[in-house]
Amino acid sequence: MENVIELQHVYKAFKGFELKDLSISVKKGFVTGFIGGNGAGKSTTIKLIMNLLKPDSGTISIFGMDYKKNEKEIKQRIGFVFDSNIFYENITLAEMKKIIKPAYRKWDDTLFNQYVDMFELPLKKNLKTFSKGMKMKASLTIALSHHAELIIMDEPTSGLDPIIRSELLNILHNLMQNGERTILFSTHITTDLDRIADYITFIHNGQHIFTKEYYKIEEEFAIVKGGTNLLDRDTEQEFIGIHKTNHGFRALTANKQRTKNIFGDTVIIEKPTLEDIMLYTKKGEERDAKSYS
Repeated sequence: MENVIELQHVYKAFKGFELKDLSISVKKGFVTGFIGGNGAGKSTTIKLIMNLLKPDSGTISIFGMDYKKNEKEIKQRIGFVFDSNIFYENITLAEMKKIIKPAYRKWDDTLFNQYVDMFELPLKKNLKTFSKGMKMKASLTIALSHHAELIIMDEPTSGLDPIIRSELLNILHNLMQNGERTILFSTHITTDLDRIADYITFIHNGQHIFTKEYYKIEEEFAIVKGGTNLLDRDTEQEFIGIHKTNHGFRALTANKQRTKNIFGDTVIIEKPTLEDIMLYTKKGEERDAKSYS
């Protein structure tokens, strides 16, 4: 299966933060949800993928090419949709199109107009008058109007109301039907990924934790609830992270079947959310840090 994005052993350091030996891939024709808490390294990774930052070491390949030799070719084939506004505010969408159109060999006016009509975007109003949802739709319109094969979305639904978010997710679902497009969807609103993600890539504290097919997460991970009398030094190590109260414990396991074999009917096993996985990974890190201090 072809990888559209490949990062191999990428290292990038800033004051107080580093991406450590990051190796991830994004497969062609699928939606990969990119998750991690604030400060996990998602935005840094996206900037590296877009060549806005250079790695200190390691390699980055997009469409099987590297930026040193093929930057123009790569960027012709990528569309970007950001949380923040990337437009000149005091011009219209029609004027913005005139600025952007010459940069892309495959710009398609018919497609641009089709999306403008679909999203009910005004061509002759200044972009500063657009709502957050309209700006996101305008950004997506421009990304799609040059037949982008890879769409990179950085928090595209942040701050949008539920109706606009649902509308966007339907649009993205429809875009994926021909199998030719690939989407990397970075978000902290993990429920959005329930509807469209084929794969999930999870990074935490600058490190790659896993990339898995979405359905396998439910097969492998579980929330476990039980009495604290079931916990000791050995059984606690079965869990990624644990939250204890006076009434019992709630924990995350990455091996649902093994947990069933160990605890049997003495615990309750539930489906985890992606937020659970992020939260309990952090709890496990804090626990491990305490045990070594």
